[in-house]
Amino acid sequence: MRTHDKHVLMCTGPRCTPDGQGSEAMFLHLGRTIDACEGLRAKRTRSHCFAVCKEGPVMVVYPDGVWYRKVSEADVERIVCQHLKDGSPVEELIFHKTGIGDIETEPQA
Repeated sequence: MRTHDKHVLMCTGPRCTPDGQGSEAMFLHLGRTIDACEGLRAKRTRSHCFAVCKEGPVMVVYPDGVWYRKVSEADVERIVCQHLKDGSPVEELIFHKTGIGDIETEPQA
């Protein structure tokens, strides 16, 4: 197992995207993005379901307890660079924080 400071869990369906295909593709993109970031100490793991159906792909970053939903490829790249690498969660993409609950965010344009 790779040494890691952050653990990213991503739901890969099957209900969060049609047949889970979109979530699986995003999971693979997450892996490529993490691997391209030299020295990043992050591990990713597939999860079957977070019970937030139709909000996927859903990513959770631990130990931070930060939940992101409906992540796109651009969101994944931003989360990896800003949150995993630089330690600053992407606040406008967060919908839930462990210990706090759901976060109200402005709809994305």
